[in-house]
Amino acid sequence: MSPETSPLFTPLRVGRTTTRNRVWLSPMCQYSCLERDGMPNNWHFSHLTGFAAGGFGLVMTEATAVVPEGRISDRDTGIWSRAQGEAWAQIVSAINERGATAGIQLAHAGRKASTYAPWGETAQGTIPVADGGWQTVAPSPIEFGRLDAPRQLESAEIDDIVTAFADAAARAVDAGFDVVELHAAHGYLLHQFLSPASNTRTDEYGGNAENRARLLIRVVEAVRSAIGDTALMVRLSGTDWSDAETERWDADACAAVASRAEAAGADGFDISSGGILTNAQIPLEAGYQVQFATRVRDAVSVPVSAVGLIEDASFAEQLVASQRADAVMLGRAALRNPQCANAWASQLHAPTSFVPGQYERAY
Repeated sequence: MSPETSPLFTPLRVGRTTTRNRVWLSPMCQYSCLERDGMPNNWHFSHLTGFAAGGFGLVMTEATAVVPEGRISDRDTGIWSRAQGEAWAQIVSAINERGATAGIQLAHAGRKASTYAPWGETAQGTIPVADGGWQTVAPSPIEFGRLDAPRQLESAEIDDIVTAFADAAARAVDAGFDVVELHAAHGYLLHQFLSPASNTRTDEYGGNAENRARLLIRVVEAVRSAIGDTALMVRLSGTDWSDAETERWDADACAAVASRAEAAGADGFDISSGGILTNAQIPLEAGYQVQFATRVRDAVSVPVSAVGLIEDASFAEQLVASQRADAVMLGRAALRNPQCANAWASQLHAPTSFVPGQYERAY
């Protein structure tokens, strides 16, 4: 395609925010808060600003906990305090200075919390309370794999979680973030409520699809109220990859919830998959999750991004050109090459006006 028509490197409006292109950084946990205090540090600064210099349109933080017990590991970042928000503000400013849009993913890990980090630790699984871990919570007392069983949340505690997401989102706006994303995928707490495989409640938060989505919709509404005009996105799993013959979380269920979330105030969606089942059979191949993004895109009127083994510039461009997705998110490919967006622009002969002057000689 000609530089004038290359869709991958055209701006995209999400709510009232516009990203400079449609190559976005997927949220990726770093497990690098070695002080176990949730504070982003020099690693997070250099890690995230490197992608901004590398040409990405949207640079998204890792899953950032809204409360201490919402962390996947005790080395995750958080934004449950003002001090954490102030630390994030320095990173946001540097991302913006390099021309990229800064986004934060807000999360609560639910039953998948309190685990040892996947690198730098000799132990695996749930961190015992005696060693600094904590009792995990979930919609139902159903354990995930070999992790310790969670405690079922009471209704009043669910109210507190809604408030925690809203308060964290307000801190994110104060820190200058351009985009706030709610993590309702990969088997974490909001997804645990959505999926019948992890939610067997019989109260107003379970029993049918509408009730299972109640917490997510409440969080969307509360966060929208807390952040004003700031762009609000939601990451959803397009399927649990379950072959159950009874009710299940699949692409149609995901699209239905996305439609409700849009009505509640969501400006865009980021569609991944999996995370609820330990034995899911997932066909890992290029663009294996794009079908779910396309299904959601057909159900909503706001932008939808696709993610999952999108590692080729021409393939990514065709996804956007064919309107299967409005943007692509890169994870492992970005880790291997933080200059990936700049490299793709050069490869596709797209304008590279966002390449920093210091790097122009490379392109």
